[in-house]
Amino acid sequence: MAAPIAASLTANLAVPPVADLPSLGTGGERHRILHVFRAPVGGLFRHVVDLTRLQAAAGHAVGLVCDASTGGERAERALADLAPHLALGVVRVPMRRNPHPRDLQAMKAVRERALAVGANVLHGHGAKGGVFARLSPLGAAGHGVIRAYTPHGGSYNYRPGTALHRLYMAAERLMARSTDLFLFESEYVASRHNAYAGGPQRLARIVHNGIAEAEFAPVGTVPDPFDLVYVGELREAKGLPVLLRALARLHSEGRNLRLLMVGSGPDTESLTAMAGALGLAQAIAFEPPQAIRPVLGRGRIMVVPSLAESLPYVVLEAAAAAQPLVATNVGGIPEIFGSLSRDLVPPGDCSALSRAIARILDETPETREGRARALSASLRTRFSMDRMAADVLCGYAAALRARAPRPFAIPASA
Repeated sequence: MAAPIAASLTANLAVPPVADLPSLGTGGERHRILHVFRAPVGGLFRHVVDLTRLQAAAGHAVGLVCDASTGGERAERALADLAPHLALGVVRVPMRRNPHPRDLQAMKAVRERALAVGANVLHGHGAKGGVFARLSPLGAAGHGVIRAYTPHGGSYNYRPGTALHRLYMAAERLMARSTDLFLFESEYVASRHNAYAGGPQRLARIVHNGIAEAEFAPVGTVPDPFDLVYVGELREAKGLPVLLRALARLHSEGRNLRLLMVGSGPDTESLTAMAGALGLAQAIAFEPPQAIRPVLGRGRIMVVPSLAESLPYVVLEAAAAAQPLVATNVGGIPEIFGSLSRDLVPPGDCSALSRAIARILDETPETREGRARALSASLRTRFSMDRMAADVLCGYAAALRARAPRPFAIPASA
């Protein structure tokens, strides 16, 4: 399932006027789009927020269906900010992270909302959103509706080789039959789908997450910054035990580095205890989730030690802002780094992580900042938010054309 992470939302990012958007390739059609997903937090939510704003700016009617129990006040504020762009409104219903009998109630709610607003695009995000958007029965009214699916890693990354992963992938194979359009956010997830789920060839696009022009502005660095910054969910799969051991290793070498960890998650207590056991209690500051850009300026290096990822916004945002980065070679992160991916660290390797951190800290500021600026510049064309929006709408148009009934042709006389 899509993992909630502490990433900035785009409530304050400027959306270009419709006239400034690139050609959308929709033939002038205006869609009624319902985005379906579970948690209104993290990178998945940021993706939905960005698409919603841009699709609404292009003249489409957009609505959301998501979980009622996650996100807290932060999600409430984000949804309130988004409300002017939601012609089809927001419906929040209970959604469990893992499979549960109450999923049938959520699926019913998606069906009722889709029929009530006359949606012609049901776009599911993440594993749970993908289930509800693709399997909600619409009856005869669903003949002209396309079902689009954007995986965000989730079930594709969940313990490959285990019985549960095989079960998830078997479910993906079955649901592929009800999928008109796959919109993979990275080549990595597309390859995971082909390797583990497979099945008949379906209409598919690789649509990278997009970054707004405002996010390329430098953030600056505060006086007396932390040496390292981590922003994300506090859980083991993010590689945080590896980061703590790497930090302890650096301390043993006489480098008394300080780490700022911003986020929340199920392993907060165990990570705090581990920091104490490693003698790092005074070297680490834990803070709750908050917008990423101000946090970037509070550290010299951003560290992303993940064991598994899809195409993380936290890396895109830090790279766009020209923040020096140490990241692992997992998921779609190499797609972000491009020609600089040789600098990525093997996941789960404490020694390699500590060496990479030390190497960047020992570089001259000119070398360190020059590499960060080069990566930022390479993102401008490859990860444009406008391009993301246009590619998604082009995918909808192609799926709708494929769905349209073909005109009956009278065979020529022999």
